Amino acid sequence: MKNSRRDFIKAGAIGAALAATGFSATGYAVDNEPVSKKGLKLLILGGTGFIGPHMVREALRRGHSVTLFNRGRSNASLFPDLETIRGDRDGGLSGLQGRKWDAVIDNSGYVPRHVADSAHLLAPNVGRYVFVSSVSVYADFDIVNNEDSRLATIADETVEEVTGETYGPLKALCEQAAASEISNDKLTVLRPTYICGPGDHTDRFVYWPLRARRAGRMLWPGTPQDIIQVIDVRDLAHFTIDSIERQVQGVYNLVNPRGASTMGTLLRDCQAITARGGEAIWIDEAFLASQGVHGGVDLPIWFNSNPAIGFTADRALRAGLHNRPVRETARDLLAWWDSLPRQRTAKPRAGLSPMKEAEVIAAWRKRR
Repeated sequence: MKNSRRDFIKAGAIGAALAATGFSATGYAVDNEPVSKKGLKLLILGGTGFIGPHMVREALRRGHSVTLFNRGRSNASLFPDLETIRGDRDGGLSGLQGRKWDAVIDNSGYVPRHVADSAHLLAPNVGRYVFVSSVSVYADFDIVNNEDSRLATIADETVEEVTGETYGPLKALCEQAAASEISNDKLTVLRPTYICGPGDHTDRFVYWPLRARRAGRMLWPGTPQDIIQVIDVRDLAHFTIDSIERQVQGVYNLVNPRGASTMGTLLRDCQAITARGGEAIWIDEAFLASQGVHGGVDLPIWFNSNPAIGFTADRALRAGLHNRPVRETARDLLAWWDSLPRQRTAKPRAGLSPMKEAEVIAAWRKRR
């Protein structure tokens, strides 16, 4: 699809920008035993946005101690019982000097210079550096990308503004910056796809169960067989702490397996958890494009009908990644959404408006 890369990284950049907010959620356990039994000292660069708090809670649940490093601008009171070092990744790292941790989780690195600075400072004093990247780093979204696929580049590597066009290439440069300072045996790079679950203020995934709950004639894009790949934020958090406890090194796509979830199964899951019916109107991507509707923000999670695209999950699955059912993610996310104030839920941040959806369905039915 011609615009798939642009739309994908645009959606990723928007997601990164909107994810800095609070949440409430619970963790879960699996039977796999960690290598490390002792409580570890962990540093999280960030920790109070969307994915960070899930990682904090998972680490605390396992008996580790956590120190946060951030500017204190977002949800500063979320973890009052934890040590928080105030600072700024742009030249304000002095609070980290002379301190030692068993591992650092860098989930707030978007600018290569910032990642290089923090990795350089922390390299001698941490046992593991976990960098949370993104599948947006890949150069080509018209293929199935594995961890060795070609990465995106940017003509001017001094650019630091994060936009829909620069997000992926900058993340790729951030990975390289971390690798230039951290030895291979101490570096773990995680490349999640769409991160979903309680606390996700991008509203990308919750659009679909909300739409199913309204019922009626519903626009569903492409075909029921179209593959979608997501990662529950709690599964991301679990694998992150696992990678520290088990000293897992290397690069990992964090996605559900290709074909495990489709737009058709998503429809059934959403209708099941909302106990609503409705008529799904499946509209092909060419017609949607003619109406100015594209995958990504207009129709989040879905991109196109090409079955020969996506990301492999094999390496992460072999390393112990557990993917909970998409239905569970949808159910928990919808419950979290319903706990938010009305003034917040009145203005969803992703998806088609009811008016635009009705217009496209009417045009589709008239055409046929």
